[in-house]
Amino acid sequence: MPIVLDGGHLTIEQVVRAAREHEVASLSAKAGEAVCEAREYVERKLAEGAVIYGLTTGFGKFQDTFIPPEKASLLQYNLIRSHSCGTGEPLPEEAVRAMLLLRVNALAKGYSGVRLATLETLLDMLNRGLTPIVPEKGSLGASGDLIQLAHMVLPMIGEGEALYAGVRTGGRDAMAMAGIPLVELASKEGLALINGTQAMCAIGALALHDATEMARAADVLAAMCCEAQLAITKAFDPKIQEARGHNCQIGVAANLRKLLEGSKLAAAAVPGKVQDAYCIRCIPQIHGASREAFAYATNVLTNEINAATDNPLIFAADDEVLSGGNFHGQPVAIALDTLGIATAELAGVSERRIERLVNPALSNGLPAFLSPDGGLNSGFMITQYAAASLVSENKIYAHPASVDSIPSSANQEDHVSMGATAARTARMIADNTLGVLAIELFAVCQALHLRGEGLMAPATKAVYDRVREAGVPVVGDDILMYPQIEKCRTLIKAGEVVEAAESVCGKLN
Repeated sequence: MPIVLDGGHLTIEQVVRAAREHEVASLSAKAGEAVCEAREYVERKLAEGAVIYGLTTGFGKFQDTFIPPEKASLLQYNLIRSHSCGTGEPLPEEAVRAMLLLRVNALAKGYSGVRLATLETLLDMLNRGLTPIVPEKGSLGASGDLIQLAHMVLPMIGEGEALYAGVRTGGRDAMAMAGIPLVELASKEGLALINGTQAMCAIGALALHDATEMARAADVLAAMCCEAQLAITKAFDPKIQEARGHNCQIGVAANLRKLLEGSKLAAAAVPGKVQDAYCIRCIPQIHGASREAFAYATNVLTNEINAATDNPLIFAADDEVLSGGNFHGQPVAIALDTLGIATAELAGVSERRIERLVNPALSNGLPAFLSPDGGLNSGFMITQYAAASLVSENKIYAHPASVDSIPSSANQEDHVSMGATAARTARMIADNTLGVLAIELFAVCQALHLRGEGLMAPATKAVYDRVREAGVPVVGDDILMYPQIEKCRTLIKAGEVVEAAESVCGKLN
């Protein structure tokens, strides 16, 4: 079934499916009616000679400059062309596909005044696999993501560049190859197409999805490290978690108990040991805190991807065109900064667990750097270096973008959100975190081989077996490490680590 867009019920999972799996999207009948009603109102106001921001005036500092009706269309073209000044590498295809979907959903609310045919052109581009080339840098996050959205619109008017059938070509040629007619922009349409938060939301929604999935994988890897570290499982007792009351902490501890059930390595009590280091003992508290942040970001983004974020907004039933600031990305920017920080913490504690696996002073009897023949062989020594590098890089990326601002448009737009920067750094943090978790998976499987695979819990043993089935070997003499890390990365990203565990212990929180 296609994703039906009505402006109010789009989910992050649907965004991911449209962006990555090319799931088809369509417009609901009710949304089509709302779009047509708003457009009829715009046409009526233009016929009356009303002075309305963005329809018969310039933009930003030029808000007081009247534009005669005969130049209303040219105003929209000039807007798209002048705002197409992005720099940097192109955004990933999946991010631009998500932008297309989100802009259609925002316009489907019927507050923007575009023609239904213009909205359907955006849908055709998405459904036929035509992806505009959109530079990643340039957005201030208010008035929305003007630059990225302007680049997204260029192929619709026969300009810019696009990717179609694996070929990067001019926008006009790509539209012709896809069999999509060009759009002749009408009044208000240029502004409605580019005034919104869809770039930051598109990038952020994909990063949030990935981070949320990694959180469950991180619980699985943490449980395996508990076994490799001969951890005391009493720290995960439900009474401890409930005494604090954080739901996500309670959920992570429940995951650990399920994953470790039947283990002969991790136990309720370990002779000669009172408690474990924080990176083991406090897994519910640390992972749980990240999950709480992901829940907050999910709430904000779910609201924003179903919001009207352009300006002005048309309320045809009330005979009003209202100019406001829904394009300002501050709510999203703060949520995405929080997402980045929380994702970075998953990597930070993962690296600390890796260190305890490879460091003979901390590993409870494992050989130095997990090498059976250390000295001649370095074993997993440098994998910890690689993880530490990624974690340190994350610390730079995690600096919040939302606390920065710089005035623009002759100080008319004197506070901006930097939301797209928050989204891009959250995406980079998520990618780095996946790398750290891949190293942890590789290392912990080596450690558990040395401990004794037969002593593992059934759920964690299923994960161990899946790693070996994927071709990741036990390391004796030194081997090329990066291909093995990439295999582990692929398993985590594909969800196979969590699936393997759940095939034994049931659904994880």
